[in-house]
Amino acid sequence: MAKLIWILMALAAGTALPLQGGVNAKLGKAGASPAHAAFISFAVGTVALLSYILLTKQTVSWTGIRQLPPQYWIGGILGATYVTIVILVFPKLGPGLAFSLIVAGQMAMALLLEHYNILVAQQQSVSLGRIMGVVLIVVGVVFLKRF
Repeated sequence: MAKLIWILMALAAGTALPLQGGVNAKLGKAGASPAHAAFISFAVGTVALLSYILLTKQTVSWTGIRQLPPQYWIGGILGATYVTIVILVFPKLGPGLAFSLIVAGQMAMALLLEHYNILVAQQQSVSLGRIMGVVLIVVGVVFLKRF
């Protein structure tokens, strides 16, 4: 039952991405600046997260964060890059194609990270079945583009 909750949460997060892409693309068009739209999105998200942290009285281990190597601080840069790119490609490709390509890229990178045991909880070698899973996603992208 606990795993089902995590699965549902992952699905919910997945459904949020096209919505976020759409509203951020509208924000970028309205302001004529994808970078400003991404900044506004992150600012609103920061306020929402800060409110959540304060309301739930969560604590943090500043010692643990200070001891983390500097390369682990690039998450914000990756997030900002991702949101800005989505703002740029969403109106050009549409939600179906844009997010199919994003999922294909995520799957390919996930296979590499798991195979080489980078940033993952458990190593999992690349296999023909796993590669075929990514190939099927790419085939789905082709179908979305063609039909």
